[in-house]
Amino acid sequence: MAESLRQERALNDIELEQKLAKKSLDRNMFWRLLPLLAPYKGRIAAIIGIEVILVGIIFLRPWFVGQVIDHGFIQTAKGLVLNTPLLVWMALGMGLTWALRFAFAAVSQYLAGSTAIHILNALRVRVFRHIQALSIRYFDSTKAGRIISRADRDVDALEPLLIQGPPELLSAVLRLVGAAFALWWISPKLLLALASITPLLILGTWLFKRISEHNWARVAEARARFTAHLVETVSGVRIIKQTVQEDANEARYSALVDDFNQTLVKGNIRTGWFLPTTQLLSTVGQAALLLAGGLGIAQQEMTVGQLAQSLFYVHLFLGPLQELNELLERYTSGASSAQRIFLMLDTEPEINDPAIPRNPLLPRGSVEFRDVVFGYQQDGSRPVIRHLNLQVAAGEVLAIVGPTGHGKSTLVQLLTRFYEVQGGAVLLDDVDVREYPQQVLRRKVGVVLQDNVLFSGSVLHNLRLAAPDFSDEELIRAARDLGADEVLERLPQGYQTEVGPLGSFLSHGQRQLVCLVRAYLGNPSVLVLDEATSAVDIHTERRVQVAFRRLCEGRTAIVIAHRLATIRDADRIAVIWHGEVKEIGNHTTLIAKGGAYSQLYKAYEEASVPEPDSLRSVA
Repeated sequence: MAESLRQERALNDIELEQKLAKKSLDRNMFWRLLPLLAPYKGRIAAIIGIEVILVGIIFLRPWFVGQVIDHGFIQTAKGLVLNTPLLVWMALGMGLTWALRFAFAAVSQYLAGSTAIHILNALRVRVFRHIQALSIRYFDSTKAGRIISRADRDVDALEPLLIQGPPELLSAVLRLVGAAFALWWISPKLLLALASITPLLILGTWLFKRISEHNWARVAEARARFTAHLVETVSGVRIIKQTVQEDANEARYSALVDDFNQTLVKGNIRTGWFLPTTQLLSTVGQAALLLAGGLGIAQQEMTVGQLAQSLFYVHLFLGPLQELNELLERYTSGASSAQRIFLMLDTEPEINDPAIPRNPLLPRGSVEFRDVVFGYQQDGSRPVIRHLNLQVAAGEVLAIVGPTGHGKSTLVQLLTRFYEVQGGAVLLDDVDVREYPQQVLRRKVGVVLQDNVLFSGSVLHNLRLAAPDFSDEELIRAARDLGADEVLERLPQGYQTEVGPLGSFLSHGQRQLVCLVRAYLGNPSVLVLDEATSAVDIHTERRVQVAFRRLCEGRTAIVIAHRLATIRDADRIAVIWHGEVKEIGNHTTLIAKGGAYSQLYKAYEEASVPEPDSLRSVA
């Protein structure tokens, strides 16, 4: 399915995500991140107020130093005498500024940190909600590791940007503007001396931002690739071990990590010039300020204390410009992750609920595929289903058989509206499934797949997914009604047994029984079993068949199976061949007809002949 999106040449992962989103990466993240702050306007205003106070406190210190230099010594007949009262007051003032700075900085960090945590948590939930709302085609086409990276690592990458970034940027701007004003107030010549390097600093900062944004986008993409490979390795570890591909898989992962490291190093090389350049320009600016200040003292335009103050102010002026290196790097790193997060959020679900939904009060369970056309390519080329017509009466058990890849399971995807028909219609109780809300539709159609998924937790926990309000006793009674209790109650802790990740602690047959009970608890009007008894041992298959027969009572059932012996008693059997209904009828009629079903059944019987004793003894 993903290949259909890649078209003539293979798209890389980010190009594929852009194709699914039907838009390119949004490079301007400032206006996308800004609305995240809107619910916390009061806190942000408080942070801004505190930063203004902190910057004001910083600017008091040079003034204290200047007062001590200019007025801390009194000329008398006996020589210079300390101005003790002034020194005491200045010392107390300096100590008070430090105490206030620590206190206000702590409050500012708390407000900024707690606000950022709330913002990130809200964003995580928003991303998670959106992931659940996306259509199946997105998951078929996008690597699971990349999806996890968006919801986890990329959101984490926004934390430094949102927590330390805004207060530090605000502080830098206030210090820059305040220092420029203070220098102008002492002597315009001092500010003009620094102004000579400002255009070069601005140009360097702009150039650094452009290069850094590009580099961090590459770094984020390289990180997403090895994360995706790690997730795929965890999911497919059994296949890797079975095919003895550990070394090759490790080499592939090492190559991806090396690519990430090289991308990171190359990015640092491209941007490493910025900090030394700003330091050089800062040194030149300080030299120019000292020259202008020395001339000012010689011309009696300023005092020594004012020159000392100006040295503090020049640090306050140049310091923020040098800090822009880290601030811009933090912004570009966070913005690169934000671009990918918002690209996912901009991806619209392919399947949406109708504007005016239908919800019949008395569901019967009749199903009809009316002239259905469908292909996994969105342009409609290479259809899997070709003008298929099939009706299933309410309460009927219909079996669907046919060669692999001819569209049997695709019919389930269309009935549950995981994919949308490209022609014709699928009807449930004479209503087009596109007119139902998706959740209502999927409650009406229960599906048990060949390899159903269980979630970590106990057997009862997984049963309760279908009936959240049921007590333990009601859930167990449902298992007994289906005859699944014989197997499930023999588990180590019975119904309290942990099933493990994806149900890995249970056998295939035990998982199928849990899924059948779960479907029974959902009480659907239509039940679909898609290869539900394949890869199950004979004894467990009997239990599954008993449970299935009881589950089918009073509802429509559609059974897709390779084991043709399991569907001989179906009311009707439909043979799907190249996306069309080749034959339909009961088992006896189709065998007598000698057509496609008869050939399939004969091939099945030949494949099911027991091995000769000599072969079994060798095995």
